[in-house]
Amino acid sequence: MGARGLGMGNASYGIAYEWGLFNNIASTGLLNETSAAAAYQVNSLLPNANRMAMVINCPLKLGVLAAGAFRFGDDLYNEQLISAGFANTFGITTIGLKTNFIQYQAQGFGTHQAISFDLGGLTRLTEVITISAGISNLIQSKIRVEGKKEILPTRLTAGLAFRLSENVIATTELEKEISYSTQWRTGLEYNLNKKFFARTGFNLSPTSGFFGLGAHKKLLQADYAIQLNAITGASHQASVTYKFNRKRV
Repeated sequence: MGARGLGMGNASYGIAYEWGLFNNIASTGLLNETSAAAAYQVNSLLPNANRMAMVINCPLKLGVLAAGAFRFGDDLYNEQLISAGFANTFGITTIGLKTNFIQYQAQGFGTHQAISFDLGGLTRLTEVITISAGISNLIQSKIRVEGKKEILPTRLTAGLAFRLSENVIATTELEKEISYSTQWRTGLEYNLNKKFFARTGFNLSPTSGFFGLGAHKKLLQADYAIQLNAITGASHQASVTYKFNRKRV
């Protein structure tokens, strides 16, 4: 979630922004402003597969605390997630740990819950290059369905982010879910005049194209992104972020 990351093809593992809780929890450790954000995503061909989420980030003396909630689906089938995480920086490296309470609900199959943990890391090698890596479902949590235990999805992610100039950020990353082929993602963000942003991205396996726009003024930031996929059609996401203690300029 987060239209900034979606506009960059979801290649946002190595950038620090307010939706790090649902991407790389370590990236929240670089935030220095208290913020709250909300997002909503709709799919043109799958009207029952809408997504919504909210998140809040609170920088503390020892690190950054983040918490949020996510929902996918409708009354027939839905997934709900409540997450909380903490990240701290040690020199050039930031480490974050997140816990998730997950609930799956399907009509006729009841409700099932599980708890999982995610671990993420991010290192700024230079002013230009940042590397990142992480794992979701760190302890191989399982969920019981019809008397059988099934392991929740486990993903390994590694990425690179390049600050090519004051106005341009390029990202690329690989994600491997144990039961599926490796996905490659790449993205680009261009800062037009410090208040407006243009973004684009591309994925392989499955193949998808992305485009996004963003704008911020004082304490408020608004972002929009579209994902184009031959199988699921167009997905649109909008997100809004409010920064409580950002200095006014």
